[in-house]
Amino acid sequence: MQRRQVFTAGLAGAAAALVPPVRAAEIAADPASRPAFVLVHGAWHGGWSWSRVAARLRAAGHAVHTPTLTGLGERRHLLSPQVNLDTHIADVVNLLECEELQNVVLVGHSYGGIVISGAADRARDRLRQLVFLDALLLDSGKSLFSDFPEAVVQQRLKTIRETGAGVGAAPALPPSAFGVKDAADAAWVQRRMTPQPVGTYLQPLQLRAPLGNGLPKTYIECTTEPIATLEPTKARVRADAGWRTRTLATGHDAMVIAPGPLSDMLLSEIAV
Repeated sequence: MQRRQVFTAGLAGAAAALVPPVRAAEIAADPASRPAFVLVHGAWHGGWSWSRVAARLRAAGHAVHTPTLTGLGERRHLLSPQVNLDTHIADVVNLLECEELQNVVLVGHSYGGIVISGAADRARDRLRQLVFLDALLLDSGKSLFSDFPEAVVQQRLKTIRETGAGVGAAPALPPSAFGVKDAADAAWVQRRMTPQPVGTYLQPLQLRAPLGNGLPKTYIECTTEPIATLEPTKARVRADAGWRTRTLATGHDAMVIAPGPLSDMLLSEIAV
């Protein structure tokens, strides 16, 4: 049965303290039982965006990986017309394989939800569960642009043509578009965002199994100033009893705006 909860934990206290006593005892007795976290960022972002959450999860005793997808962040020098959705799915699958990770909680934010959907289809045996943070979902055979309003698609394509720096990339939106209002946070995000490869918008997602590949799935909805293009995804999740749903009273970039409550929520999910 679908469960919907509102999470209201504050920033106080170490993240490790929020692991339920039974689970904490299990982890203490068998460190190998601690799941690893792989945190996948959204469009225009990079692994840097997870730094505040990663620190809290590591303090709770978990291995944490925050890959930056090809062509973005510190890997922006790899931006090219050849970078597409498959490239980013391969980034995550290759990380799982090369680091020989098992028992992984795979988290995808925004566009990263599409990426982890593809990774789960290809590397299910390495995963424990999936968490979609205010993320997009696609059916197999559809691209990111497939479900965007036509006006949004045309505006994005026009902007890419005019400012794509010759490699076909969408310039980043301002931090305020992601709910980042604090001046220091906004400046921190603005300095780090990089253009998004257009191939990630245009290439369809190809899945061999149903979305999630049979893994437990949680959707965390950020409820402050919700993004209109996410509403079809959220309606789909709310109507499907196969999802565990949570809400977080923060803006879209929850890992920047509310790293404490988000970390607590992620830790609570592995105890379910």
